[in-house]
Amino acid sequence: MASTPGTPRVLRAMNDRAALDLLVAHGPLTRTRLGELTGLSKPTASQLLARLETAGLVRRTGSVTGRPGPSAQLYEINPGIAHVAALTVSPGGVTALVADIAGTVAGEHRVRTEEAPGPAELVARAVDGALAAAGLGRAALRHTVIGTPGALDPRTGVLRYAPHLPGWQSPALRDELAGSLGTPVVIENDVNLAAVAEQHAGAAQGCGDYVLVWADDGVGAAVVLGGRLLRGATGGAGEIGYMPLPGAPLARGGDDATAGPDGGGGFQMLVSSSAVVALARSHGIDARTAPDALARAARTPGAGDDVLAELGRRLATGLAAVVAVVDPALVVLSGAVCRAGGERLRAMAEAELTGLALPRPELRLSTVGGSPVLTGALRTALAAARETVFDTA
Repeated sequence: MASTPGTPRVLRAMNDRAALDLLVAHGPLTRTRLGELTGLSKPTASQLLARLETAGLVRRTGSVTGRPGPSAQLYEINPGIAHVAALTVSPGGVTALVADIAGTVAGEHRVRTEEAPGPAELVARAVDGALAAAGLGRAALRHTVIGTPGALDPRTGVLRYAPHLPGWQSPALRDELAGSLGTPVVIENDVNLAAVAEQHAGAAQGCGDYVLVWADDGVGAAVVLGGRLLRGATGGAGEIGYMPLPGAPLARGGDDATAGPDGGGGFQMLVSSSAVVALARSHGIDARTAPDALARAARTPGAGDDVLAELGRRLATGLAAVVAVVDPALVVLSGAVCRAGGERLRAMAEAELTGLALPRPELRLSTVGGSPVLTGALRTALAAARETVFDTA
């Protein structure tokens, strides 16, 4: 008979999940501390831990010493009960990492695009390489999340807004990957995943209404309202790289695989990495990458000041259009361009935005280190895997 709310079985499952989530958040805990955090009595907490230990979900890991009385046993999540894979995709290749259910990364591997005949093989080789580095096989995996430029159209399953990823537009790709890897597969927009990372452990912690603006080789945004990602009818919410703006040519045919990564126009042409390099060169500052161009601009009085001021104006123009529609409490600036511009660029964009838009959101720089996309993919994969692994009902 199916369980109903309030039955002992359901209540036990709820307590189990609460305890497991606390062990994930806090690390090893004693029975007494777990009881305090959950509000359970000592006997009930003992029964709960015994039940979870028997199920293989928790294990004993040392004890607390150095205080009066007998030492207290510590319990932790059994990290080896399940693993997840998180991947990020770019035109140059795929990077995969594998982590245990507690979130500890066990292996990482990168495969260049030219090393595989197509997306499915590329992903499989990257995951297998990360699993091999962790000493694991595919049977260890429970869930896979892949971060890509563009977004899956929920109506067709086709990856849109990513013409620079040829071969990734097959509507059967996700099913092929799931069949190959043996896990559920989520293909998620990379900027959305960066926003997940910022909300979990970055500049957007505690904020339910914010926009993450990503300026890098590509330009995009993630819109979070009421704590939920806004996706749009075709999955294209936040594709602000195509947004028409003064000073930029109109983007036409941007979803065509032959159009190139910027679609030929829009906000992308003003603040992407290639646009920053071109802007710097127009002021006599020669550099191969946007971070290098902005670093040189910061060291070059006069011309460098002009580069940063112009980039701040361009960034603020795009932000004004987004803010006027969404009215977020916070805008997080991320991607290589924003990170390289740093606090100086952030302050310039904020000052310029004040005169362009009535809403006055706070502007913050990203604080997530490493790859925010991989971090977000990992958080998403772990959340999905725990929903099944931690369900003791």
